[in-house]
Amino acid sequence: MFTRFTTIINSFKNLGKSYPNQELVRKILRCLPKSWTPMVMAIEEAKDLSTLPLEQLLGSLMTHETTMKSHEHVETKKKKSIALKASKEDSESDGDGDVALILAQFKKFLKSQK
Repeated sequence: MFTRFTTIINSFKNLGKSYPNQELVRKILRCLPKSWTPMVMAIEEAKDLSTLPLEQLLGSLMTHETTMKSHEHVETKKKKSIALKASKEDSESDGDGDVALILAQFKKFLKSQK
């Protein structure tokens, strides 16, 4: 993202349009996804955006991204999956259970009709 942003900004400079550093920093912070909102707010509160260099912003964002990825990696390792083996005997007994459930409901219906 930062490479594309820099390319666009350099193209604007070649055309004679330049933006102040503060505006560039704000544009980058605005385009980040919602999952980055806590980080954006922390940067806005902790740092002076008028003097924050673009490179320092990039460093902070990259550090946060690597931290987020490492936390996701740890969380996926913690999840365990269990595979259960199905057998035909179970499906037949389920059919018996379904019949028993229908009979019980029918009996309740008959009692409520009396």
